[in-house]
Amino acid sequence: MLMIPLALIVAIIVSALAVVRTKHENRALVAELETLRAERERLDMEWAQLQLEEATLASNNRVERIAREQLGMVEPRDYEIIDQAPVAGASR
Repeated sequence: MLMIPLALIVAIIVSALAVVRTKHENRALVAELETLRAERERLDMEWAQLQLEEATLASNNRVERIAREQLGMVEPRDYEIIDQAPVAGASR
């Protein structure tokens, strides 16, 4: 007769410990989820800034200014078209 109440008490204690463990794991996972969401938001912002920086660095005006100032390049004054003479033995 004493075995049934004792078994029920053990079952209650085991289930209570399982509930506590599950709640703890749930809280830890929720905290990790929030951390990961914050990290994703930070990375999204960094990605947007990098895209803006890339667009700025690749702009035609900047490339042209660097070509003129640092490389000394200029636009040609006259354009000359040279017709290539056919090479002997080559077929088109």
